[in-house]
Amino acid sequence: MTINTLAKGVWHREQMTSFRRMEKVIVAMQDPDMGMKMRNQRLLITVIPHAMTGHDIIGWLIQKYNICEEEALHIGGMLVRYGYIYPLKEPRSLVLRPDESPYRFQTPYFWTSTRWPASELDYAIYLAKKNIRKQGELMEYEKERYSVLHKRINHTWDFVVMQAREQLRASKQRRKADRIVLECQEQAYWLINRSPPGAFNVLDMGLERTNNPSLRVTLVCGYICLQIETCRRALGRNRVKSSICLEGFLKYSEQYQNHDPIMQGCLPSNPWISDDTAHWTMNAEMVPTPTRLRVECWSFSFIELLNDSMGRREFMTYLEKEFSAENLCFWQACEEVRHGESSKIIEKVGEIYKNFLAPGAARWVNIDSKTMDKTLEGIQHPHRFVMDDAQMHIYFLMKKDSYPRYLKSDLYKNMLAKAIVPQETKKSVFPFMRRQRHASPSPAQAAAQATEEDNGAKGAGQAGSNSAAGSHA
Repeated sequence: MTINTLAKGVWHREQMTSFRRMEKVIVAMQDPDMGMKMRNQRLLITVIPHAMTGHDIIGWLIQKYNICEEEALHIGGMLVRYGYIYPLKEPRSLVLRPDESPYRFQTPYFWTSTRWPASELDYAIYLAKKNIRKQGELMEYEKERYSVLHKRINHTWDFVVMQAREQLRASKQRRKADRIVLECQEQAYWLINRSPPGAFNVLDMGLERTNNPSLRVTLVCGYICLQIETCRRALGRNRVKSSICLEGFLKYSEQYQNHDPIMQGCLPSNPWISDDTAHWTMNAEMVPTPTRLRVECWSFSFIELLNDSMGRREFMTYLEKEFSAENLCFWQACEEVRHGESSKIIEKVGEIYKNFLAPGAARWVNIDSKTMDKTLEGIQHPHRFVMDDAQMHIYFLMKKDSYPRYLKSDLYKNMLAKAIVPQETKKSVFPFMRRQRHASPSPAQAAAQATEEDNGAKGAGQAGSNSAAGSHA
């Protein structure tokens, strides 16, 4: 490829400043010590040397400049759009993808700031070479430009075809990886200097720059798709008005007000102030009869019931009567996998499959086919979160079906009726008054006290004998 070195015009000073800044980033990225680590990347069956992925580019920018992922994606996208980095997987789209797509650095000879304007002759050779290689399969706009150039420089068209064939013959002598790199490199250069019609031209400045958004569809298609996906995810988020949010917060505070030990105090007494540990005893993990406040919390939400060991036991008793206890057993087994020891994950996952998911299992759980297929696929390589989808499905099944019926059952109503309501112990007038401490006596005082007690006992014995003799006389 030959580039005409005649200057077409003077670049705007502001644009050149931006080019220089981007080139400083590219030079820093290619630094052998602190720059990016280049390695071989596989493109289908071809190994491309000295390449990097889009994920590597974003990670390096985040670490180097201490920016967020969104800013790194924006900066990396600018480097690709201005031709300092070109893609190998989809060379027609100058978009940075945050995945394992391979990219390479553009040769400094083709940097935009070098002011090598692309002539019509060079572009005609590129199109002729591409037309011969792909046997006429050009894009529509390329076919139109090819015809226009054929008419405009018809007097030198033999030279164009001869040069194109000579370059193709020379490229066939190179390795396949080198041919792919050169083709992508050349295509990225012409996408910038001869942008498709309707695409946003990054080289335009001032009055020449098009501001019609409808003309930017082709070049920024990947960016627009990314924006659409971002907006779609944003629409899926729960956004609540501040008034509704405050109303929900007030409702939550009113619901838990009587159960807050800081606001209402502990019953029968605060064990951190007094020596009475009855509060801890009544609210132990397992007790014969729970307190009324504890049982009332079970009706606030399903997660409150599951977080309480005694609540899970009572809920299990109810599910056994309903012949659906396997759901809670499966949920508990999944919790053990998620929060248990790493060395026992494979063993526990195998037990869960054998007891709950295998065809004909003794405690088979009802899971939809899509979730079951995804779970069975994940079991092939067990990890801590392999059962999350199935566990969530069973969780919502119990929350929407079994939990409301449990709150209306006689089992819960009887438990609420039998629950203990602790009575508050009497407080002293000055609850924070320091109690008197009875210090132990010294050894000398203890010996003197013992001597006095012995003497008093002897005197009492003698008086008793005298009184007995007098009565006998």
